[in-house]
Order: sequence, then C-alpha cells, then structure tokens
Amino acid sequence: MTKFRLAVLNTQPPHLYFGGVERRIMETAKRLQTRVDIAVYCGTKAGFKASVAVEGATLIPCSSTDVIFPLDNWCFNRSLIKTASCIGVDVFEAHAVSGYGFVRKLRHLGIKKPFIHTIHGVLADEYEQAKLNGHQTLRDRVANNFMRQLAGLEKQMAQDADLIVTIGDYSLGKIQQHYGIDSDKVRIVPNGVDTERFKPADTDTVKRQFGLGAEPCVLFVGSLIPRKGLPFLVEAAKEVAAKQADIKFLIAGDGPLRGSLEETIKSAGLAANFLFLGRVGDDVLPLLYNCADVFVLPSIQEGQGIVLLEAQASGRPVVAFDVGGVNEAVCRGETGLLVGRGDVGGLAGALLKLLGDSALRVRMGLNGRRFVSENYTWDLCAQRMFDVYREVRC
Repeated sequence: MTKFRLAVLNTQPPHLYFGGVERRIMETAKRLQTRVDIAVYCGTKAGFKASVAVEGATLIPCSSTDVIFPLDNWCFNRSLIKTASCIGVDVFEAHAVSGYGFVRKLRHLGIKKPFIHTIHGVLADEYEQAKLNGHQTLRDRVANNFMRQLAGLEKQMAQDADLIVTIGDYSLGKIQQHYGIDSDKVRIVPNGVDTERFKPADTDTVKRQFGLGAEPCVLFVGSLIPRKGLPFLVEAAKEVAAKQADIKFLIAGDGPLRGSLEETIKSAGLAANFLFLGRVGDDVLPLLYNCADVFVLPSIQEGQGIVLLEAQASGRPVVAFDVGGVNEAVCRGETGLLVGRGDVGGLAGALLKLLGDSALRVRMGLNGRRFVSENYTWDLCAQRMFDVYREVRC
C-alpha cells in the first residue's frame, strides 16, 4: 500500500509539551508511521529550533514567540501561511486554532487538498462556561476576552474545513450549537490511552519512590489555569483535611495560577496537605498515577479529559464535576463519582467516600481499567483517524 502524506498543524511542539492535543498527535503518528508520511508543523517554543524525527513523525519548526499563547499562536499561523505553497501533502489537519486562515490561503493559491479541523474542547463553550463564574479577576476577564476571539477563529476554521473531527457527542452538540455546522460534516474520534504504559502497579512501592509514606493521596494532573477548577479543589480540601488530617493532595502541572493557589493554600493552613510537583515528565507520569488512592479533576469545562482515561487505565477511581464530555469518559458510579459543577461539598463528600472505602476503590479501579481498555485506546483512535484521512482523499 502506498503511503500518503499528511501535514499536521499545531502551535505547541508535541514532543516537548504533554497536553491532550500533543499526546494525541504523537500517539497517532507513532501508530500510523507505516501507512502515512507525517509532518508536524509547530511553533518554536521550549527551545524547538530545528527539524527532528520523533516516533514516526517529522517535526518542523515554524516561527512563534514562546511568550504568551495568543501572541505565539498569531506568529505561528502567520509563518504557516507564508509557507502554504511549499507544503506538498495529500491531506492537512489542524488542531484547535492552529492554522486559522491557512485553508483560505490554500484556496487562494488554488491548492485543493482536503483540510481537516480537529476540535477538542469547543472554545465557544469554554467561553460560555467561564462566564458562569461569579467574581472574576482582571486576569480572568482578559483571558475570557481572548477566548471569545479565539472561538470566533475556531468557528471560521470549522466552516472552511472539508471535514471536522471531534472527541465525543458533547463536543459535537456544541459545534452544532455555536458554529452552525451540520453533523454530516463531523466525525467523532475519541482520544485514547496507551494501556501498556498506564496500568496498575503496587501503590506502596511507587509512593516510596516519590518520598511519600502511608498517607492517603489524591492526585490532580493538568495545567494550573482557570478552566481546571483548582480553587474548588482547595475549598473541598478544607473539609477533607478536617476529617482526614494526613491527606496529601498531589498537584502535577504548572501554569499562571500556581502562585495564587499556593498563597490561598497557605492562608487556609493547608500547606502541609499539598505538594506541587510542577510539570511532570512523560516518563514519570504513569508511576505518579499509582501514587494516588483517588484521582480528581475539578474542571468547569472539559471536552473529554485524557487524564481521566489515564487514571482509569491505571486502576484509579476518579472524582470529577459532571461537565462537558466528562460523563462520556467516566461511568458514573462504576468507575468514578461525578458531582455537580462547582459543588464543593459534593466534591469533598465524593473524595471522603472513596478514601474511606478501600473495597469501593478497588472495584471502581478494576471497572475503570476494563472500560478504558475496551473503548479508549490509542490504537482505536489511530485506526479511526486513518479511516478519516482515507475518506477525505476519496
């Protein structure tokens, strides 16, 4: 079978960042390398300056700033557009708002190669959910304004694309609602997990590797940004710590809210109950999940949540707000507990229920491992994406 050529457009260099989008790009490329020639065009961030081959894909730098996302994104897309006539491939795929304006440039040049727009969390929905928050700081208002503008660009891209891929039924509904796209133009391809990397291990042994003892641990993995809802977790932690004084909350990730979170935690007298680990390497992450008795994701908007899938593949029960596509990624009452958006008392109660019932944790962990293995693997994701690429080429 002759390999076809695919160009993937993404602001972040996916071999140096470990967000959901970046994991999807690299995991899919790794599994399709014998069938597809994949070139990933990405921004010059985190020191990425020269082309490199990584796990089945050639990563090619396009100028960006590595300062703040909106400026990075604008510079990256501007440099992409300048190279549009030089990228000779059979199919283009852009993630989120990477590559806005690119498809129109292709058409202007008379290049009629198919263009796929992969939408993870719908930005217009993220903007609407952010508006539901009560008091907003100046930083929050500025971030929401950027989100509104990016949502407009995402809508334009969705309308210009030949085909849209998204991660679940919830996102499909929001694409139809906010962007006016017919469902016939959308294909659902969920994210996945490498179940050989993310799997259960002996909790006590792994804990010792991280300098932890027998204390119960609750793990969060993600960026420290408003959408991830960490202030709700801090409020819930007050109630949890009042009933289980030795509880340890492990926070894996970094972002602009770290400083304010640490100050709030210190003021609440919870400094001894929180451990900020910063950005965790991809080689360490599978071990870290096995430190946790419970995994928590207090996001106020989430298209799916790869970390939920990774935690369940690792045999960890999960607690999350029932928002976005979370209830597609978690079987309520079987693999985890879901509570209403922003319900701090419900969040604390769910954590305490699992922390106090080891048999329930084991049962949910086994169910979660089986659920993910049957429905959410990168092998399934890669095959479905390959089918999408073949469809647009016909």
